Amino acid sequence: MQKISKRELIFIILGGIFITNAVLGELIGGKLIQAGPFTMSIGVIPWPVVFVTSDLVNEYFGKKGVRQLTFLTAALVVYAFVVLFLAMQVNAAPVSPVTDDAFSMVFSQSLWIIAGSLTAFLVSQFVDVFVFWVFRGWTGGRKLWLRATGSTAVSQFFDSFVITAIAFWLPGKLTAAQFMSLAVINYSYKFLIAVVMTPLIYLFHALIERFLGEELSHQMIDHAVRESSMPPVAILAKE
Repeated sequence: MQKISKRELIFIILGGIFITNAVLGELIGGKLIQAGPFTMSIGVIPWPVVFVTSDLVNEYFGKKGVRQLTFLTAALVVYAFVVLFLAMQVNAAPVSPVTDDAFSMVFSQSLWIIAGSLTAFLVSQFVDVFVFWVFRGWTGGRKLWLRATGSTAVSQFFDSFVITAIAFWLPGKLTAAQFMSLAVINYSYKFLIAVVMTPLIYLFHALIERFLGEELSHQMIDHAVRESSMPPVAILAKE
């Protein structure tokens, strides 16, 4: 049996964290919590982890690595909702501690919310990748905080407004004023979390470099930079 390399192991770990938190965010997002005067989805807990992980994948595996995880995660989210839909069509046994109504109340979501959530995820991920590499081009290998936190801050703006618009404003559940208010509140929270989690980027970056070793770490980053700087046609030709 072929031994897994350190590079592959890091990708598996980061990919597992990325996918798990994204799917969790989708599944628990229907629960609303009160944070002072503000109301927001409980999904705000796992989603910041997704974007921190995305920045680390960007750093070591480039645009290609993030694209792979993004499409795989979107497919798995769709699969999860299909399984949940099928599960809701099967009646619970009389002795089941979870009734059909309780199960459906927790896991059923409107098509608008599902569509909004998936669209927002895809849009925000591609914005995150684009902004990350714009900042990377401006600063070179310096200012990790700028490309990591900056890309998350910009992408979360799109995430907050896209999902709120599709899930609540377009179907007429919120007025334009209510939509703007909710989107701004959600974005403000995500922006604050992105800033607060900036030290974690440096911590995880240091841990990964220590695990990989300085030479391999720099080789992976250099490869990610070269590949992510190539035009799409050149990348396809290379593959």
